[in-house]
Amino acid sequence: MIASVRGPVLHIALDHVVIDCGGVGYRVLATPSTLSSLQRGSEATLLTAMIVREDSMTLYGFTEPDARDLFALLQTVTGVGPRLAMATLAVLEPAALRRALADSDVKALCTVPGIGKRVGERLVVELRDKVDRPGAAPDAGGGVAASMSVGDQVVEALVGLGFAAPAAERAVAAVLADEPDADSARTLRTALASLGRGAR
Repeated sequence: MIASVRGPVLHIALDHVVIDCGGVGYRVLATPSTLSSLQRGSEATLLTAMIVREDSMTLYGFTEPDARDLFALLQTVTGVGPRLAMATLAVLEPAALRRALADSDVKALCTVPGIGKRVGERLVVELRDKVDRPGAAPDAGGGVAASMSVGDQVVEALVGLGFAAPAAERAVAAVLADEPDADSARTLRTALASLGRGAR
């Protein structure tokens, strides 16, 4: 089991980063907010969760132990796999996710694409007693890691999550029209919420 990786950042894409560990490049999937905290050429350390399937071994990376713990916890619920767990953490940061679970806020959980009312209720029932409700905490800031614009970055991330490009472009344009200074993480969360509402 690979629990963490550390080394120079070789490449940052919309859904993953490649980190050089002793001459071997590890491809690590991560949320846009995690990727926005990294910079190509700089040293980085990511906590990782390794998912082994019959035909693949995939690393998921996190900057905080809490996010990695929640990633594993979410997958204990029937119907929630690694992809949906990562989408959840892309929309709801750890404190917001813990609060939604502890407060039985199914509506907040349903802002995640792929989580409908039934799955949201299942998450609450199975996990609300396994998480502590967090106190108020300041949001961590971060710049855009890639040279591309916030809009392009978020559109590609949404397409990677399975949305059609035209729908992703419309959702991102609407977000940036309302909030021109929004960073990639906020733009993604808001666009995901909008697309999730439209899908139901």
